[in-house]
Amino acid sequence: MLSKASSLWYVDALDPLAVLRANHDPDPDAALALAKQLHADRDVLPIMVGTLGGCAGPDADEVYIGCYPGVTVVCSTQSALVHPTALPELLVRPLASEHTYLIAFDAAHGWGSFAHWERGEFRRSFSSTRVNILEDEGLPLVWERPYWAGDHPVQWYPGDLPDPQTLPFDPPDFADAANHQWLGFHYRAPATDGALMPGDISVCGFTLYPKGQAPDPATLMLRDDESDIDAKRRRSLFSWLRGRDRVS
Repeated sequence: MLSKASSLWYVDALDPLAVLRANHDPDPDAALALAKQLHADRDVLPIMVGTLGGCAGPDADEVYIGCYPGVTVVCSTQSALVHPTALPELLVRPLASEHTYLIAFDAAHGWGSFAHWERGEFRRSFSSTRVNILEDEGLPLVWERPYWAGDHPVQWYPGDLPDPQTLPFDPPDFADAANHQWLGFHYRAPATDGALMPGDISVCGFTLYPKGQAPDPATLMLRDDESDIDAKRRRSLFSWLRGRDRVS
């Protein structure tokens, strides 16, 4: 169960879940091109191939992209917006896609948000903490009804003292429900037999550097004194650049 995610989905496929199940290898060239398009003011350097299970909530200097036929996912802090309607125009529809979906949450802060654009036209957005609604624009969707009706309340720990104005649902789970409705899989629900999991969806990772400050990949040689984590990261970089590795 993921505690944090900030993702944008660009979808043309009629059945995105079927696409994600069938295509396990994202297109690294398309991912690199999109990373450069979205970050024209930065240097972009490939770092690894991972999965949404570990890369859905990246740091500010990273972006993870998975390009599949008719489905593209971009994981970036740029989509972790208190007000989803403030998403920059470039990010709303960089690929002229039929649908754009924003899914973001941070369980540590009890916050979640989601939004939908159709052919670049805004349709629906929501963002809240457990107590405060931060944005609620567009018409509520049918799948939202059980959440507003209190069928999915916050699960409190013994000794917790809930605010009397707590919303009738946990915002991260509400955002995850939007993801399931639109993409067909859950970030946060417990694993079930046959269900597509975040760890099944591969993404290409990139580090973002100030313009002109990216290191030369040829100089990133393995060092005897580096940690196992650093070594694995570097091996991932070189193997991906040679086109033959994946890190889960």
